[in-house]
Amino acid sequence: MKIEIQTTADGSPTLFLPEMDEHYHSVNGAIRESRHVYIEAGFKQCRKAEIHVLEMGFGTGLNVLLTALEAANQKIKVFYTGLEKFPLPPEITDRLNYSETSLFRAIHQTEWEKFEPVNLYLYLKKIQTDFKNFNFPDKNDIVYYDAFAPDKQPDAWSPELFGRIFSSMNPGGMITTYCAKGSIRRMMRQAGFTVERLQGPPGKREMLRGKVL
Repeated sequence: MKIEIQTTADGSPTLFLPEMDEHYHSVNGAIRESRHVYIEAGFKQCRKAEIHVLEMGFGTGLNVLLTALEAANQKIKVFYTGLEKFPLPPEITDRLNYSETSLFRAIHQTEWEKFEPVNLYLYLKKIQTDFKNFNFPDKNDIVYYDAFAPDKQPDAWSPELFGRIFSSMNPGGMITTYCAKGSIRRMMRQAGFTVERLQGPPGKREMLRGKVL
């Protein structure tokens, strides 16, 4: 599949898949979107000394990068699991020019299928799997739901999948996603989440956050 690297409005890169007509991140700012949806609305809202993060859609590794930086800033220990069915090849990730080059490189150089340190505070485990085939561990504090849009990847958004995620989460856990569709909000509520609509990142009116009460 052809992959193009494009520069977004905040100067950070994203990837574009012409066959799907889909971007990995918002063209209005890749870093701005990831920081708004997953760091500000998710990670920074968790008040624990040790946090277990699950990312649905590892992609470029941008969400891991921002989480690793915030974990170091707050001096919080993080165990981060990223699920990805189609890992990107090095010839693509090596060309993604994010500011923290050495840390970003370390993220992509860690081995798959086991936890490895990215910095002093974040341990990363990358798993190549289809979401539907993953056995969720029973200790997630935060879930970043960053799959491709439902109209592009419908099998990655289902009531059954959200139900399994809900069952895997610790009390007080949170799930955040850029997607604000009514159908997705209803799926999350059906799974058991208390769902709220929040202001979205630049170029998007709303996003969703679900909580485990």
